[in-house]
Amino acid sequence: MADTLPEVPDRLDQLLSRAAAAHPARPAVVTDDFTMDYAAFDARVTAVAAGLQALAPEPSVVAVGTVLHPDVAVAYYAAVRAGHTVAVVNPLLREDDLAHVLGLAGARVVLLDAGLNARLEKVRDRLPALREVVLIGAGTDGVDTLASDVPLAAHAEGPGDTAALQFTSGTTGRPKAVRLSHRNVTVNAAQIAGAHRLDGASVTLNHLPTYHPMHLNSAIAAGATQVLCASPEPYSALMTANRHGATILYSLPVRLARLAADPDLDSVSMPTVQRIASGGSGLPVPAARRLSKRFGVPVFQGYGLAETSPLTHSDDPDHPVHGSVGTPVAGTECRVVDIESRAVLAAGGVGEVQLRGPQVMLGYVGGPDGTGLEPDGWLTTGDVGRIDEDGRLFLVDRLKDVFKCDNFLVAPSDVERVLRRDPRVADVVVVELADAGHGAVAGALVVLAALPLHDTADAVLAEVVARANDALPYYQHVRDAMTLDAIPRSGNGKIQRRVLAERLTSRQPVAS
Repeated sequence: MADTLPEVPDRLDQLLSRAAAAHPARPAVVTDDFTMDYAAFDARVTAVAAGLQALAPEPSVVAVGTVLHPDVAVAYYAAVRAGHTVAVVNPLLREDDLAHVLGLAGARVVLLDAGLNARLEKVRDRLPALREVVLIGAGTDGVDTLASDVPLAAHAEGPGDTAALQFTSGTTGRPKAVRLSHRNVTVNAAQIAGAHRLDGASVTLNHLPTYHPMHLNSAIAAGATQVLCASPEPYSALMTANRHGATILYSLPVRLARLAADPDLDSVSMPTVQRIASGGSGLPVPAARRLSKRFGVPVFQGYGLAETSPLTHSDDPDHPVHGSVGTPVAGTECRVVDIESRAVLAAGGVGEVQLRGPQVMLGYVGGPDGTGLEPDGWLTTGDVGRIDEDGRLFLVDRLKDVFKCDNFLVAPSDVERVLRRDPRVADVVVVELADAGHGAVAGALVVLAALPLHDTADAVLAEVVARANDALPYYQHVRDAMTLDAIPRSGNGKIQRRVLAERLTSRQPVAS
């Protein structure tokens, strides 16, 4: 554990006011057709906060949901400056999940884009607490419709009070709402800035589908400039990085893997980018190596959860070990415990990951402080991993994704790794299938690369599975498989294995 904790202000919105006081003219948030410096950013936040106080005079939950857009940054800090709790909503949610998270949060005011509002209208009658809806984002007048020059009313929230609600991904059940204090979020912003080597000269390129507070807050804690690239195409991110002199590129593993596999990769360059950071799920090691070799920069990843504000680990951004999520960020502890006995394991032992630190949540909505935590403050993650002799964490799988075949533990990621060695496999997900004889067996959903004219998908899939099974112990064998045109993923790149397993079991086996 690194012992030195960064100094942070008492309140989340003071991250911004501190940066604005130190660097008023520095660009804070940039797109190809928009630039907002720190002074203007801070002033807009204050004006919009006054408008939010007029809409909701009592402390309330204000939900913010739109695709990557500068309005998110203003709305996020304005909600907190107004004395409210801000809830960040994934703008890609469909109606049922949208109703669930807004109802769970008890949102009174929602600031959202037109696309999300169209879905909200269909479930508005299920949200009795919701009073006000304000359209923000592209094609609207944005958060400035709320701006007011009325002085802000005083409020007394402090470091230990709830500043934000962050929702879990919902890959293993309905999303839960995580309560994060001002101290949780401000400390983690500074932890990330330190771990990622961010400072006032940094230009961070955000190539994610949504505006995650992790990247927003860490850049502001460092006084850095953040550039938003809303296009999902990897080459758009490269061109945006070049136009704005980005020094670090943040993207999803699925986007970086697509970029690494592109045959035209050698035709492009990113002269100003010094590091590439991947987050949200695991980046395949071959993709990380390919990008690092092509651009001559480190490619690194980290680890965290909604419950940890989110980051707890970061690999060394200058000397990463591909396949690892690195060591704990400042002030953070990590241990691995036996899945059954719960004994703490020595280095190299594979078990469930537990975390403790100042960024660990207050608890879940609906429970008192400490809900979801061990009595001594440890958070049990549900992730399986191991820690090496140098303190680096290597993740194996989600605990709920791991299963037993004939009492042997099977990690889907281990089987996926072998399947990916075949050049005919463009993408793959391995799932658990119930089996009367073995308890459970592995099934695979495979995206094949372009096939020669004389080959059929069924024949190639059978060969791919047979080759992988030859390299695996019997209990990891793939017993059923099917091809897909693409693996469905959520907006943040996560996979719902349970849904994919149901899809696979509704078809006849093509391999055994």
